[in-house]
Amino acid sequence: MNSQADVRAALPAVQAPTLVIHRIGDRDARIEEGRYLAEHISGAGFVELPGDTHVPFWEPDDVVDEIEEFLTGIRPTRVGERVLATVLFTDLVGSTERARALGDRAWAELLERHHRVVRSELERFTGEEIDTAGDGFLALFDGPARAIRCALAIRGGLAELGLEVRAGVHTGEVERPRGGGPRGISVHTGARIAAAGSAGDVLVSATTRDLVAGSGLAFEERGEVELKGIGARRLYAAQGS
Repeated sequence: MNSQADVRAALPAVQAPTLVIHRIGDRDARIEEGRYLAEHISGAGFVELPGDTHVPFWEPDDVVDEIEEFLTGIRPTRVGERVLATVLFTDLVGSTERARALGDRAWAELLERHHRVVRSELERFTGEEIDTAGDGFLALFDGPARAIRCALAIRGGLAELGLEVRAGVHTGEVERPRGGGPRGISVHTGARIAAAGSAGDVLVSATTRDLVAGSGLAFEERGEVELKGIGARRLYAAQGS
């Protein structure tokens, strides 16, 4: 009886903000019916979700997410999608000048050797490569000491190629949406820390330095540094090879 109710005549009278949510494979109502509702309610939004269930209280998480965003304007982040991690950013220093001096072909070959060195050290220290953009890498670690030691090893390996690198390391919570890359303020902070360094620097945040106390790693304090878009942060340069 519920499925046979005809509400088409009432749709133009709906004045409240409206969101229509319909699962693509709904076993009771066709997707075209959901689209019809949205098209005939003034200003209504329409969201197609995967799945074939009809009742919203079965596997409701994605339905609730859409409703929360519709009501608040903010996409909810699940607790399970936030993890504590250490981010490592590396960036070659003087790469533009070096590329100009070597020429395209020789620079491309040197850059490939750079990639092999970085990936080899990431594998040795069990880091997860997230992204590479030209001559820089972003990686995640589940332990801050290994991230710092990896950065120092990368610096040493690239020095043998005549390349200078700067690196930034920061530990904090990051969002890891299913099927997506890490994001959040901790990722931005790591990038800004790397950008604050000079050739050969492996800079770490005070948070990361405190977490590796007793690890045998040594640091030189660099004072408070203003990080663009983040604010002032006390930074430390990791010592060693």
